[in-house]
Amino acid sequence: MRQIVLDTETTGIDPKQGHRIIEIGCVEVINRKLTGNHFHQYINPQREIEQEAIEVHGITNERLANEPVFDEVVESFIDFISGAQLVIHNAPFDVGFMDHEFTKSRKASVKKTDQICTVLDTLTLARQMHPGQKNNLDALCKRYGVDNSARELHGALLDAEILADVYLMMTGGQTSFNLSGNNKEQQGEEGIRRLSNDRKALKIIRASADEIKQHEERLDIVEKEGGSCLWRELQG
Repeated sequence: MRQIVLDTETTGIDPKQGHRIIEIGCVEVINRKLTGNHFHQYINPQREIEQEAIEVHGITNERLANEPVFDEVVESFIDFISGAQLVIHNAPFDVGFMDHEFTKSRKASVKKTDQICTVLDTLTLARQMHPGQKNNLDALCKRYGVDNSARELHGALLDAEILADVYLMMTGGQTSFNLSGNNKEQQGEEGIRRLSNDRKALKIIRASADEIKQHEERLDIVEKEGGSCLWRELQG
């Protein structure tokens, strides 16, 4: 499965009042693995950004003066998300703005997001999993041990990257491993990702006597050829 974790920043909260997208951030996940492939674009909205919005994301009209308008990037954006499942926190907000931009565009090949993508709303998912609790992105980061210390202001690409980690944790587990032996306090400071507390216990399948015998024979060959068997050193 190809999923695109997506976030946007905007000039205000309502596209019906003429507000526009000013930043798009997307990260690609294929078969539950982050690929490192992403789409990130600032956009000149050709209108004033509301002060309340600037206080959230810190993006000003001066910062966007030399950025392309939406029609200059719409084709590459559609190419990137086409055919994927979009993973969005509070999806109606972002999809509403995307639909508004597609409708206004003279170059968009679609007018509605659902013509090219399916959408998964992680806010709806979180409310189902944690009813009655805070389920904004910061609260989910704390709940699942995801490091969001760089998130002083909202930013589309950063928030998409954080949401990707949160989503993978919410839906089945560990996205990275720590083998350093650090204590829990250190792991918390470094934002080590943990298995969800809601996850069912994993079934343990132990090696058979024949599998153990084959393993020991393989270690014998490694040692005979001058290799170092860390496994036996640890057992010793």
